[in-house]
Amino acid sequence: MATRDSFIVIGAGEAGARAATALREEGFTGAVTIIGDEPHAPYERPPLSKTALTDDAEPQAATILSPERRAEHGITLRTDTRVLSIDRGAHRIALSGGEELAYDRLLLATGARARQVSVDGLARDAVLTLRTFDEARALRSRLRPGLRLAILGGGFIGLELAAAARARGAEVTVIELAPRLLARAVPADLAAIVAARHAAEGVTLRTGTGIDRIETAEGGRTLVLSNGERIACDAIVAGIGALPETDLAARAGLALDNGVAVDAHLATTDPDIFAAGDCCSFPHALYDGRRLRLEAWRNAQDQGSAAARGMLGAREPYAAVPWFWSDQYDITLQIAGLPDEGAETITRDLGDGARLDFHLAEDGRLVAASAVGPNGRIARDVRLGEMLIAKRAHPDRAALADPAVKLKGLLAG
Repeated sequence: MATRDSFIVIGAGEAGARAATALREEGFTGAVTIIGDEPHAPYERPPLSKTALTDDAEPQAATILSPERRAEHGITLRTDTRVLSIDRGAHRIALSGGEELAYDRLLLATGARARQVSVDGLARDAVLTLRTFDEARALRSRLRPGLRLAILGGGFIGLELAAAARARGAEVTVIELAPRLLARAVPADLAAIVAARHAAEGVTLRTGTGIDRIETAEGGRTLVLSNGERIACDAIVAGIGALPETDLAARAGLALDNGVAVDAHLATTDPDIFAAGDCCSFPHALYDGRRLRLEAWRNAQDQGSAAARGMLGAREPYAAVPWFWSDQYDITLQIAGLPDEGAETITRDLGDGARLDFHLAEDGRLVAASAVGPNGRIARDVRLGEMLIAKRAHPDRAALADPAVKLKGLLAG
């Protein structure tokens, strides 16, 4: 190709929208097209399990790219459109309406889909999921005082939904197969604080057990747990994780590894195709090239920008510190870095019920900081912890534990 003048983004989520705007911010003047299979313009997903369910007003999708912003940046958006195939040799994609489009470089930002539940006695359409705005709107219409809601999965989505449902007056039971809540990403001590808060709010928690079968009768459904317990419910929501959307990449012959496999610059095994966000796995420069796939709002933003630079020829490795957050009731959980990389934990009491854990590798390098408490008490310190992680700092243990020692001073040192 003599020129690179047509870039296409497949996926109209956070990563895709951010990549499209970043291309313009980096000076790209060719055609930029975003293709999404939902009827909506790109929108924020974090509110779906929070304010979209609890606000008094009917929810509206929190649009990322307004028509005015798209016009300002010269971005073409095509909604309600699926990409059926990629012809890598011809640099063309086939669309669901029969049209074909040529590309010079392509970004896969296809996201992930909710993992489905398979249980005896349960039809697939009997279980709700919470991944899209339309699903949030459908679930909101069901939430009411006295509704008996069973949530399968005690991760971020399941617990945020539990908090929202309790705010709407529903009776909530959370069922988690693992021995504790938030087992995948949150240290046990912080997860215990979150669990205690849900219990105090009236949520019934069942951990270390799964669902054996579901019995349906005129009065509703009964979940029969593997421990023999029976739980009556009116609605069931599955929050048991997500699977990366890789079908298109697989059909195109791209390498897969827990998602679309990309290199440190977010390029796939085809140098003209990149991937970003929930759909891809990548080697992380901060963690000795450990291959990760992150389902997080911040990661989608950061990778969208990084992929745009990579599509334009930049070669810097992706090294943004992973960052997660969750709001439940009036407390916030924030995690910077990867706690499971730590061999030692140092705790700092922030006061007002807030707690901050620092996770150190065997050589004393700070690899993660995790905190729970009121947002105003933890946000600044987690941000400083994130900066220390990015610097590969080896902070003094006693200083980390002492609330009187300013983290900003450790950063300067």
